[in-house]
Amino acid sequence: MKYYIIAGEASGDLHGSNLIKALKKYDEAADIRCWGGDLMQEAGGTLAKHYKEMAFMGFLEVLKNISTIFKNIAYCKADIDKFKPDAIIFIDFSGFNLRIAKWAKERKYKTNYYISPQVWASREGRVKKIKKYIDAMYVILPFEKAFYAKHGFEVSFVGHPLLDAISNAKVEAFDTFCHAHQLNGNQPIIALLPGSRKQEVEKMLNVMLSIVPDFPNHQFVIAGAPSLEDHFYQRFLVKKNVRFVSKQTYSLLSHSHAALVTSGTATLETALFKVPQVVCYKGNWISYQIAKRIITLNYISLVNLIMDKEVVKELIQGDLTTKNLKKELSQILEVQKREEIRQDYDALIKKLGGTGASEKVAQLIVQNM
Repeated sequence: MKYYIIAGEASGDLHGSNLIKALKKYDEAADIRCWGGDLMQEAGGTLAKHYKEMAFMGFLEVLKNISTIFKNIAYCKADIDKFKPDAIIFIDFSGFNLRIAKWAKERKYKTNYYISPQVWASREGRVKKIKKYIDAMYVILPFEKAFYAKHGFEVSFVGHPLLDAISNAKVEAFDTFCHAHQLNGNQPIIALLPGSRKQEVEKMLNVMLSIVPDFPNHQFVIAGAPSLEDHFYQRFLVKKNVRFVSKQTYSLLSHSHAALVTSGTATLETALFKVPQVVCYKGNWISYQIAKRIITLNYISLVNLIMDKEVVKELIQGDLTTKNLKKELSQILEVQKREEIRQDYDALIKKLGGTGASEKVAQLIVQNM
């Protein structure tokens, strides 16, 4: 069978790569063409477009790049028609994917969605489009099945693919990791996960690094995003106890004492490694004002959303200051607070439904062909 997969970000590339491996297991003749990244290509997909050419963050950034986005949409449609897949699989990336889904459904392609758009967070009306244009939806958050049921759409909860990604990850031993990255093996590590796009990384790191002098007995290590070149981070490596690791986020988290994390998938990854964290977010002012008016959630981090309570502290927009960040990091370095967070992390992991998400999705897609 022929499969066309569309992912538009680093996290989608990761989950898409595991899905490709699973599809090849259940369909040995699988021919897969994809929009994604290096991981999907390494897994056996033929890359039509790299996500680095498509990652635009925030309302203003999208408007500035609107002509490129429309060109990508037109190219995607033409490429699908040329490939003629038996099934199209969308992975998150809703602004782009729902446009393609509408067109694909009209042309009688079989449409599957793996990792639902966050319609439960904003613009709930998009559920109507999803019901109309998507044949099968595979959700990864436990509350999403009930959300869609409320709207009369039966979906499959498959568990969270991060559980698989982390269980399969190759993590360097502590001594090897420290030696490779010139770290002090006797100082606790504070991981800095500032995001995956240039504009958010610049905003986040400037605040995160402002508290470094207040924690002289710790070393701060920046996790480089696969979507950015290593040299981009050099300007931030000016303080003596700040280091940088590239494409080693899981090894970094496995050896970290605490973390400062930009809101997104990384907050859940950090929780799965049981690292106490402070969640940070500061966006473009206009984009934030718009988002604030359409997002209806009490929390922004996946950890708190899944648990439906404040497990980890969120410092958003104006609250993300040097003073507040110093205070919150100090608190999660205390023994009692760390134990409370880790107990909540254990409950979170139980809620996520176990491993095997990619395998479940692949099996269901192949069975329903």
